[in-house]
Amino acid sequence: MKKLILIRHGECDGNIEGRFRGRFDFPLNQQGIKQAHELGKILKNFDFKFIYSSPLKRASQTADIIATYTPSEVILSEAFNNISLGPWNGELKSEIVKKYPLEYKIWMNNPEDLNFPGLENLNDVKNRALRGVKELQTKHPQETIIVVTHRAVLKPLITGLLELKSPWFWKIHLDNASITTFELNLNNNYMMTKLNHTDHLSAFVEEKY
Repeated sequence: MKKLILIRHGECDGNIEGRFRGRFDFPLNQQGIKQAHELGKILKNFDFKFIYSSPLKRASQTADIIATYTPSEVILSEAFNNISLGPWNGELKSEIVKKYPLEYKIWMNNPEDLNFPGLENLNDVKNRALRGVKELQTKHPQETIIVVTHRAVLKPLITGLLELKSPWFWKIHLDNASITTFELNLNNNYMMTKLNHTDHLSAFVEEKY
């Protein structure tokens, strides 16, 4: 794989309502649809044939719209599905603070250490996403590949590719419909060439937490 282009999905209502998204299947809202088209317009300048996407609607719809600008195939992959947050999926963050104060405190300070029934630990997310990228590298050794996924997959994946030590989750910021790119260097290691690029977007909501 010559180049890996990582895309965070376009905006959904969960992003602007202050909700944990997780596996709740929010579709793109109107702003998110517009952002996906803006992604397609800039990504058509790259030579790629395959777009791998999380199966959740907000990611797969983003991928499908990008694909309308290029002769590319969208392939859904569980390797890039969002983190499962168990009972937090789709819930307002303001409600989670009240119902799970201790767990929420860990999430805001050391999310890599958070564990509770139904939650997929962030390190497990990192491992499955890294396995997914390794499979893509084997399957497409000389190609540029696009992956459309979620913030809570991209952050672990990026830190895994760069071999960063914990804690790392709150040290990286990624906006909706942003572009992050990696290339393999001469030592066959992943080299980040772009992080959270948003110049192609006419508007987006900055969501830091």
